[in-house]
Amino acid sequence: MKGKGKTGRAPCDHSAYPVLSKFSQRQLLQLADFANNAKSAVPVTTIELEFPPLEPRGGAYKRAAGSLGGHHYFTAVQCRPTFGGLGQHTTDTKMNVEDFRKNGKEMIDYICDYVGGVGQRRVTPAVEPGYLRPLLPTTAPLKPESWSDIMADIEEKIMPGVTHWQHPRFHAYFPSGNSFPSILGDMLSDAIGCIGFSWAASPACTELETIVLDWLGQAIGLPKEFLAFSEGSKGGGVIQGSASECVLVCMLSARAQAIKKLKQQHPFVEEGVLLSKLMAYCSKEAHSCVEKAAMICFVKLRILEPDNNCSLRGATLRQAMEEDVAMGQIPFFVSTTLGTTSCCSFDNLSEIGPVCSDLDVWMHVDSAYAGNAFICEEFKPLMRGIEHASSFNTNPNKWLLTNFDCSTMWVRDRFKLTQALVVDPLYLQHNYSAQSIDYRHWGVPLSRRFRALKLWFVLRSYGIDGLQRYIRNHCKLAKRFEQLVLKDSRFEVANDVKVSF
Repeated sequence: MKGKGKTGRAPCDHSAYPVLSKFSQRQLLQLADFANNAKSAVPVTTIELEFPPLEPRGGAYKRAAGSLGGHHYFTAVQCRPTFGGLGQHTTDTKMNVEDFRKNGKEMIDYICDYVGGVGQRRVTPAVEPGYLRPLLPTTAPLKPESWSDIMADIEEKIMPGVTHWQHPRFHAYFPSGNSFPSILGDMLSDAIGCIGFSWAASPACTELETIVLDWLGQAIGLPKEFLAFSEGSKGGGVIQGSASECVLVCMLSARAQAIKKLKQQHPFVEEGVLLSKLMAYCSKEAHSCVEKAAMICFVKLRILEPDNNCSLRGATLRQAMEEDVAMGQIPFFVSTTLGTTSCCSFDNLSEIGPVCSDLDVWMHVDSAYAGNAFICEEFKPLMRGIEHASSFNTNPNKWLLTNFDCSTMWVRDRFKLTQALVVDPLYLQHNYSAQSIDYRHWGVPLSRRFRALKLWFVLRSYGIDGLQRYIRNHCKLAKRFEQLVLKDSRFEVANDVKVSF
């Protein structure tokens, strides 16, 4: 059998994509209508294809057919009519590739001026809720507007309502990291525009993330079981949107493991009944995201009192678990913190870990802020007991010169993580699943940005030595500030200053 009609470009390695068969010619033509430039192809072995010559459909779509290795194939690529590759426009827009080159340089200049002069701006805006509504039209513009008008509105209407988190006098909430290499990484990620939900969707997006997370995990000093490329390891790292997301997916995974175990013990008990028995634990100093995660997971959460140094201790946890077990509850998850939000205290992992091990409980370590400091050898003792952890997260977007969002998370056993989150429809499957990581199984969203680029740029631009100097300087300044506070009777230091606050 031979396909008839004009042939598209030679396809890329088509073995990664599923074979489609038993489709009518009409169905194949409908699919082929979404094809553009024959970027990839799917072999078809059971039907004869007839296509008219390649022709544009509304300026946006092309049909393509051909044969390869005895297989007939059609392309199934959807194009974007207004972008179609950088600089290729089919609609009446105001910015082509040369305009973008010019406006992009102007935007870089604006960013440099903003960063260089942010200290001269007011830290928080002098506006009230609703300030922007009367400054903008009530509907989107019907016709394109000039780039100069858009940029003018940034300074006149948007900047007056911005809280400047990069301001040298901004000390609210938590640190928000940034650097020029990180910004450039995000620029390139946005330009590439890939949606890296699986290895097949963008191999470099997946593989760079795995490699860079191993780099950072090694620098932090995580056990080798958490590193994807360690011999015999079942672990690995992933970039999530926030520490809250890390805590949630780890609690979901722990819940799935607990339910699986209980179903084996009680096969005739409804899952909802088993779920009602599960109990999670955290310190009163833990971030509020733990409470929100418990709400989403429909599990009970017991919030425990820390010691006088705001640290959760093993004896406190053990007593609470024993009480709950006596009441018919089933401990399944403990969220510990290294560097709490309110006072940067550190839970005692070396005491908590054995308690979790005794009852086969998932121990998560949330070190969103302070975990970045563990790249410095002198701070590694603060994570003593990490060998008992099932999962760990830290946020380079807080203290490692990487802009939001970039929350890094590692697990000891990635299969326990993915068992709770796998949804695998046919249209997302590919032939390399058994040989690769598909990060769509590691979190809640399907779509994922190429966030590893900015972290890669930062690690290479500064090196571990440069990042260590950056963190040590902050810690030195914190100690200096502590001495000033101690000399002033109007203030007191609320807790031990172990890192930078």
